Amino acid sequence: MAEEITKELFALRDESYFQFHKKLIPEIQEERIIGVRTPILRAYAKELAKQPEAYDFLQELPHTYYEENNLHGALLSLLYKDIEDYLCELEKFLPYIDNWATCDMVGPKIFKKNLPLVYEYVKKWIASEDTYTVRFGVVTLLGYFLEDAFQPEMLDLAAGIQSEEYYIKMAVAWYFSMALVKQYDAAI
Repeated sequence: MAEEITKELFALRDESYFQFHKKLIPEIQEERIIGVRTPILRAYAKELAKQPEAYDFLQELPHTYYEENNLHGALLSLLYKDIEDYLCELEKFLPYIDNWATCDMVGPKIFKKNLPLVYEYVKKWIASEDTYTVRFGVVTLLGYFLEDAFQPEMLDLAAGIQSEEYYIKMAVAWYFSMALVKQYDAAI
């Protein structure tokens, strides 16, 4: 199944996009980037999600290509509508995320309906030793917890992250820049 999916991803390749995109994610070796535009990848994920083989693909970790990881993230949101099932599958996938772009594109709508539970996971993710798991936690705070679900302690949680990892520091800076926009008094 994975071979067929990889062939399909290569069939969707856009060479000019590959040339542009490889510069955006320097932490990924160029040979691991196919060059599929995100809207096209998401459309392919919707088609693949209708096939039972999509579940098999999710079990085939680690993936080789950047786009396979992005496809994995998109499929999770399409296939798992129960929050417990989704989080279980996400937990299996997080250790294999190896770049900021894949990390930042995984933002499921199911989180909005389950914010208290998701916040418990955010605290766990932020305490991780894995760069992109920590970043995922911060980006989740940014995406879901700066409006109605905001609590001032969340600022302390993000501020308490001690890391020299560039992509973690950038996520924390991004979080605080948005906190200043959406929760100015608390952020100051």
